Amino acid sequence: MWERIKTLITDNLNLKLLSFAFALVLYSLVHGGQDARGSISVDLEVNLPPESGDKVFVGTIPRDVRIFVRGSAQTIDNLRGGAVHMILDLTGSPDRVVFNEKMVRLPDGVRVEIEQFEPPSIDLKWEPRVTRDVPVQVSVVGSPADGYVVKGPLVAEPKTVKVRGPQSDVMVLQHVRADAFDVRTITAEGQYPRQLAIEKPNPRLKIDPQSVIVTAEITREVAEQVFKKLPVVVVGQAKGKATPPEVDVRLVCPPEIVRSLRPEQVVPQVDVTSKEPSGSVSLPVAVRMDNCDAYITPREVVARW
Repeated sequence: MWERIKTLITDNLNLKLLSFAFALVLYSLVHGGQDARGSISVDLEVNLPPESGDKVFVGTIPRDVRIFVRGSAQTIDNLRGGAVHMILDLTGSPDRVVFNEKMVRLPDGVRVEIEQFEPPSIDLKWEPRVTRDVPVQVSVVGSPADGYVVKGPLVAEPKTVKVRGPQSDVMVLQHVRADAFDVRTITAEGQYPRQLAIEKPNPRLKIDPQSVIVTAEITREVAEQVFKKLPVVVVGQAKGKATPPEVDVRLVCPPEIVRSLRPEQVVPQVDVTSKEPSGSVSLPVAVRMDNCDAYITPREVVARW
């Protein structure tokens, strides 16, 4: 029995293999050419209006659309490889788009019947495009070297930039931010200008210019101390007296000097240069203290002798 089966298989083996190959080809041609229905996910290629236009798109657009087509099964399978795309022309700022066959771009020579789109249409949202001047906000990161501080607020030039985009986005802006100014590498007094980029708060916005020059002024660190009711010394006349006899002194100095100051070191004085035996004159009060600025109240007293 096994011999008979073996004989049936091996007799005319080449002819049998050739017949089997022809059968496979015929099956493929018949079934591949049969009319079939399927769906394809198609990417959308969107053409938006130019940025110079008076409207800007603020809605959402699906990444792809599913189309239902009829054609040969093999053709439909081949199209699923991403060879199809759709052109969505929004240059006219339409409020609604209904998909149709003219939007579909098929490979050259491919023929299928497009029966349906899912979704069949999309609604679009637009807003007026406006331009507005918006202030630039700047900030500091870190501190300069020991003994130095940032003096006053940072200054941006220009102080405002033009922001262009959808009305709802532009009109709510209170300011736009520049990149933070890092002062950690600064080790000396002076003015330090840097070009810093403007952070875009929304990708739909256009900013002009896209960067500003921000200047930081670095000065030595100072501290202050107030000395109340210090007696005024009249210099140049041994019997001279001041009216009022006392003043308040505010000293602004490096912190290490302020920490070591004692009241007896602070001597407000007026210099009388007159050689007359008696008299009176209004004179400014001075306090001589190295590396310190003195602010005296009142600034002048009347010296009598």
